[in-house]
Amino acid sequence: MNSGPDSPEASPKSHSPLRKYGPALGFASLAVLALSVAVLYGMSGLPGKETAKSGEKSCAASAALYPALAAAATGELAAFNATKAPKHTTDIAFEGPDGQKKRLSDFRGRAVLLNLWATWCVPCREEMPALDRLQAQIGGADFEVVAVNIDTARLERRQQFLTEIGATSLRFYADPTADVFQVLKRAGKVVGLPTTILIDSNGCELGQLAGAAAWDSPEAVRLLAVLRGSGT
Repeated sequence: MNSGPDSPEASPKSHSPLRKYGPALGFASLAVLALSVAVLYGMSGLPGKETAKSGEKSCAASAALYPALAAAATGELAAFNATKAPKHTTDIAFEGPDGQKKRLSDFRGRAVLLNLWATWCVPCREEMPALDRLQAQIGGADFEVVAVNIDTARLERRQQFLTEIGATSLRFYADPTADVFQVLKRAGKVVGLPTTILIDSNGCELGQLAGAAAWDSPEAVRLLAVLRGSGT
């Protein structure tokens, strides 16, 4: 069909209803669209805004710990990078000791030292005994070392690894899909193993350390005392 400037469709004398009422219909459509967006925004904003504001306030309070945490990051914990503006940590999922699915949010109400490790990771083997001793020393109702294994093959080696290093205080957490690593990597929290993230009882990330560390050292205990002494 010819649609050039000489065709009947292109003639300014055409009396097509669509041409006659086109502008009005266009404005009406835009008005309906704008109203729909406003309604949807209002509906999503009511509970969501309150939840977001509540989360922001809880993490804003955690920011008060930054000066003390940064000052305590010395010696064996000099590589600990305290967070100036804490935000809620990504709610990763993994398996608990009973094989049932757990989420990081399940630990709300207690502080967590989240650690990612694997049996093939040499620095992890060096670090794990210190994490086990830390859990034995200060672990309890208000604090837990949550060490999550991310091996995806030869899974029988995980328990063998813990037995060999004499770990008896750590509970066994694992993600045989290694999705937790990928999720945290995309969030810019992890680049390699081991990686450890300090999280307060509100689920706000207070800082992280890439690589192995002596987590049972006096410096580590002092750093964690800042968190535990704050009551968060």
